[in-house]
Amino acid sequence: MQRYFCKEKINNQIILYDDDYHHIKNVMRMNKGDNIEVVYDKKVYKCEIKDFDLIEVIEEINSNEENLEITLVIPILKEQKMDFIFQKATELGVSKIIPFYAKRSIVSDLKEKEEKKIIRWTKICKEASEQSKRNTIPIVTSIKKLEQLKIDGVKLVCSTREKIENLKIFLQSLSNYDKITIVVGPEGGLTLEEEQKLNDMGFKSITLGNRIMRVETVPIFILSVLNYISME
Repeated sequence: MQRYFCKEKINNQIILYDDDYHHIKNVMRMNKGDNIEVVYDKKVYKCEIKDFDLIEVIEEINSNEENLEITLVIPILKEQKMDFIFQKATELGVSKIIPFYAKRSIVSDLKEKEEKKIIRWTKICKEASEQSKRNTIPIVTSIKKLEQLKIDGVKLVCSTREKIENLKIFLQSLSNYDKITIVVGPEGGLTLEEEQKLNDMGFKSITLGNRIMRVETVPIFILSVLNYISME
């Protein structure tokens, strides 16, 4: 069944977002009597389309919640790469995405476009959450500077420096954790000054191995590793 996140639930009646009504009627071409899944307040409901503006709950569906809270801190990149990261990170279970300005970012100032960008990124996350059958939509924050990061839990920064601990060994050294934050650098990596600033804030520098990946590949690699570990 197609899944949607709803705006409001009033008793047994579901109120969807306008785009979702359009998607049900004109894209999915559903009919009266068809069933959909709807998420509200992290709970999943099986619902019936009584009419295209009347959707009612049939029953609550048991579903699993993500146990590991993953925050991804990513540099501002060109639009296509940003969209790709938001979509794929959502599919792979990220909880929060914090965009930030890095010294080597090609795009260095989005102040006038920030609000529209956040709306766009949030919509991408919502659609990816529905597609991947998630119970939550990742939080997309305003664009930060590194010194504005206020984060607890396990904190990592991806580094291109040699002779530092790799991701596998570091994760194996942890006995238990429920929150993890990963900072990814831009094309060309973080500057030494930026990495040191993060180290001073409690972030552990780790390497992802011998290969130098594209910046949009790094989040997929790390989240895939975390997904694999959490399945054990």
